[in-house]
Amino acid sequence: MSPRTNDNEPAARPVDAEGDLPDTEAPDSRTTDTSAPDTETPDTEVAASTEEHDAGDSEATSSTEGDERVEAVRRVGAAGRRWRAARLAGCAALLAVAMTGGAIALGAARDKAPVSVAASSAVDPALLTSGSLDASIAALQTHLRSQPKDYGSWATLGLAYVEQARTKGDPSRYPQAEKALQRSLKLVPDNEQALCGRAALAAARHDFKDALTYADRVLKENPYSERALSSRIDALVELGRYDEASKAADTADERRPGVPVFTRYAYVRELRGEVGAARQVLEQALAGATSKGDIAYVSAQLGQLAWNQGDYKTALTYYARSLAADDNYLPALEGRARAQAASGDRADAIKGMELVVSRYPLPGPLVELGELYEARGAEGDKAKAGDQYALVEAWIALARANGVNADLDTALAAADHGDKAEALRAARAEWARRHTVHTADALAWALHVNGHDEEALPYARRATATGYRNASFRYHRGMIELATGHRNDARASLKAALKLNPGFSPLGASKARTALKNLEAAK
Repeated sequence: MSPRTNDNEPAARPVDAEGDLPDTEAPDSRTTDTSAPDTETPDTEVAASTEEHDAGDSEATSSTEGDERVEAVRRVGAAGRRWRAARLAGCAALLAVAMTGGAIALGAARDKAPVSVAASSAVDPALLTSGSLDASIAALQTHLRSQPKDYGSWATLGLAYVEQARTKGDPSRYPQAEKALQRSLKLVPDNEQALCGRAALAAARHDFKDALTYADRVLKENPYSERALSSRIDALVELGRYDEASKAADTADERRPGVPVFTRYAYVRELRGEVGAARQVLEQALAGATSKGDIAYVSAQLGQLAWNQGDYKTALTYYARSLAADDNYLPALEGRARAQAASGDRADAIKGMELVVSRYPLPGPLVELGELYEARGAEGDKAKAGDQYALVEAWIALARANGVNADLDTALAAADHGDKAEALRAARAEWARRHTVHTADALAWALHVNGHDEEALPYARRATATGYRNASFRYHRGMIELATGHRNDARASLKAALKLNPGFSPLGASKARTALKNLEAAK
């Protein structure tokens, strides 16, 4: 299970190459430094790969932490419209300011990869599962300054940086993860921990072919590696190789049953439309969960599954259980806000989503909040929505600068709230790399908003072909069918979307109802 982070413990301040504390006022160069470490200067390496843990990450030392976070994002939001005029010049740096105000969150609405980060024998493994990832990293840094040849701790540090990048929603951590993993592999080539770390890093950067390659290398030597078995499922799913992913999930379940495998097994079933089976597996995982982190994670997954089916009451119950285990668990906070919005509780939904993005400016919640503002339509809401969409562009710029393929994020956000031509370019590029239901849907919608509806229709049909019950996909298909003159098909698709999840989107659901009403009136 991914370690749950705790902001209450400040990270240790690293020592630079000369043994001095780093200058916290120096310009942030994290998005450019991806060079390999110098194997002859271990202290310099630790400083390089731990550079992020200066005063900028010690936000918990201030009693005004929450206010500082809010102010940081407000400053970035206020600059949003100016970014557009300047083509987002310097946006990545501005977003980094917001993030280093104290963002510790999960970067996706559905985190399908609960990976345990195992420490080497020289480091207490409990540090990486006790709820304070920053403190764990600080302990590893200290240990490696005195034991620079401990390849296991280098691998653990690399994995911990990947986790930190994901949980902070800050892709500028990935170069540090790469350095630490490279050092581990230089000390002991092909060691399992580091190869698993490379698989996790590749997946985090959306390089799923490499993730699969690294996972297979580990499994060749150790067929029972839980982390490699899990990474293999993830990679196959994200490459759109669903039949192979299903077989991989069956194999993993036979070899290493447990929460990490169960949650992946459930998601594979959900993608095939087997919602009942997915729910049963997740309920089994929750029944066997003992740690607060696992309970929070699996409960949020059950909440997401219920929300996808339009069962908002059940979704809110599971999100409440998740937050009872970890009141700062971002997927549950975000999911609760979405369920509140879909239930008609817009005020609480906006309040909740504002809390999420004030701490963690990530694409999913930013778009959701922008659309909630647009749907409310109060004075100043249009400008507020524009600020959220500008921050999405800023996050994408930061992600790309740190080796993350952000084309899917670009396509999804820009099609409705940005440069439509750029959305199509990104969607085509992503489709060239992998054929998933999500990339098919993104390409279909990008083609639609650019007026290429005949070309879009086969992709929209492909997005719904596996049986995956996703109201947004069905809405997109219905609108494309309507645009291509398939009125009966459009009526069926739009009805299916609204029946499945009538509150699937603050703006999309309203547009679906309007289109369906017009179709019915034209009978």
